[in-house]
Amino acid sequence: MSASLMHSILKRIATGPELSKDISREEARAGMRLVLDGEVDPVQAGVFLIALRMKRETDDENLGMLEAIREATRRATAPVDEVLDIGDPYDGYNRTLPAAPFLPAVLAACGVAAVSHGVESMGPKYGVTHRQVLRAAGLPVDLTPEEAAARLGDPAIGWAYVDQKAFCPKLYALIGLRTLIVKRPAITTTEVMAGPVCGRLKSHLVTGYVHKPYPRIYAMLARHAGFDSALLVRGVEGGVIPGLSQTGKAFHYHSGGEETSTEFKPAELGIEQSVRAPRIPGASDEDQSEAPLDSAAVAKAAAEAGTAALAGQPGATRDCLVYGAALCLWHLGRHGSLKSAADAVRGVLDRGKALEHLR
Repeated sequence: MSASLMHSILKRIATGPELSKDISREEARAGMRLVLDGEVDPVQAGVFLIALRMKRETDDENLGMLEAIREATRRATAPVDEVLDIGDPYDGYNRTLPAAPFLPAVLAACGVAAVSHGVESMGPKYGVTHRQVLRAAGLPVDLTPEEAAARLGDPAIGWAYVDQKAFCPKLYALIGLRTLIVKRPAITTTEVMAGPVCGRLKSHLVTGYVHKPYPRIYAMLARHAGFDSALLVRGVEGGVIPGLSQTGKAFHYHSGGEETSTEFKPAELGIEQSVRAPRIPGASDEDQSEAPLDSAAVAKAAAEAGTAALAGQPGATRDCLVYGAALCLWHLGRHGSLKSAADAVRGVLDRGKALEHLR
């Protein structure tokens, strides 16, 4: 049955730019489940993933793949009413020094239970990831979803990182195949919606995008995944924090409604920076990405910069955390303006409260 189903799917989706046909949501879900369960040949699995991407996935195909991934996800409910789920790029950062790995701890200090998730390394960028940075900072990166959920319920902690290896081993097992595919497969769009830790009453999504078509797609998927709200940020390297030196933009929805867009200027939050993000130490240009990335060294530098920012040190990393956390607090309705939210974040940083939650 599995062989005949995949044969039928591939005959339709992998016949070139003019003759390829779309498949139904149910077929996309069934096809993705076969791939996750290892019930089809790896060659067929690779063709399935890249053919969908090359012909461009339909909404139904994306929804079906999301359903298959969520069905394979080990999920835990945190003992808190609301959880903020941060889906930063799984392939990490290779042009700038990431600050977002420390965002959950800052939000926890502001009274928002927050979780981030990811992997050790992922193509096509193979950049520095949350896992690498947090591990370099001596923080736990091998929690089960249940352990992560318990941390969110601890008032002294309130944040956690959970790895795809723990919450969706079947999806994690496809990393080797995705490496061979080289190009970004269709599942890259949906895996950030897996939702390994949710709240008792509500779960909110924060993720980033680069290309203009994606906010609508992400919002559609987030609603289908059951996120009560979503904040979709046009962030640096596709992350959840906008550039520090230019006008930012985000799409957002609440209570499952339609998404709307908002633009904002860093100066409105009291941020004045000439760089769009923290520079990688020793890099001649913040956008320089031609040289091979020393991931361990960059992760260590990011860990040091993030810890210093939480200890009160001014600079671009601190401004990134102020910006990212303020957007989240504003989106959740904890503050009526971005300026008020930014001031609140600076307060928890200056008092050392965020550093307490980190440790």
